[in-house]
Amino acid sequence: MLEVLTGSGLAASAGLNAYIPLLLMGVLARYTDLIELPSGWQWLGNGWVLLILAVLLAVEVVADKVPVVDHVNDVVQTVVRPTAGGLAFGAGSSSETVTVSDPDTFFSSHQWVPVVVGVLIALGVHLLKSAARPVINATTAGFGAPVASTAEDATSAVMSVVAILLPVLVLAFLLGLVAFLFWFLRRRRSRRRERQAARAAGFRV
Repeated sequence: MLEVLTGSGLAASAGLNAYIPLLLMGVLARYTDLIELPSGWQWLGNGWVLLILAVLLAVEVVADKVPVVDHVNDVVQTVVRPTAGGLAFGAGSSSETVTVSDPDTFFSSHQWVPVVVGVLIALGVHLLKSAARPVINATTAGFGAPVASTAEDATSAVMSVVAILLPVLVLAFLLGLVAFLFWFLRRRRSRRRERQAARAAGFRV
């Protein structure tokens, strides 16, 4: 169960920022004993891979905080974030961490399953983020973009650490994400009804 929570937390983190969970796993695997990547994922700890991830993270951090540019970035990231989520789930759930000592007992076969699960989790989080951002930009005249992006980056970083060190707490994050999804959908329906009512009132006048 901890393997699933670790993978889910890392994949959800990738849905907010594709590079933070991968970079964190690579750095921890290379420089600490907190996580040991399986043989098929040890490339994440390669120095060149870490450098490339760091550069991509820097570009993502800047682009995601500029109104309009953030929308273009979200379109591009529709492919990148789910892919990163699949990699993060696959590597994280198959690795040996301070809380998971025998991950092979859970994913002993069908090695593609964790990757697919990670893709779906990251895609869901990414779509929610992408849908919320235009609303935030519109209601704050674009000033909310850097605030929202910083909060998303911080959440991604914290969730990645929690997924590796305290995966049980991932449940709280996932429940909060579901609650936010329901609130956001209700808010969108409410705003749509308000616009329709205002439009109807304008026609009557």
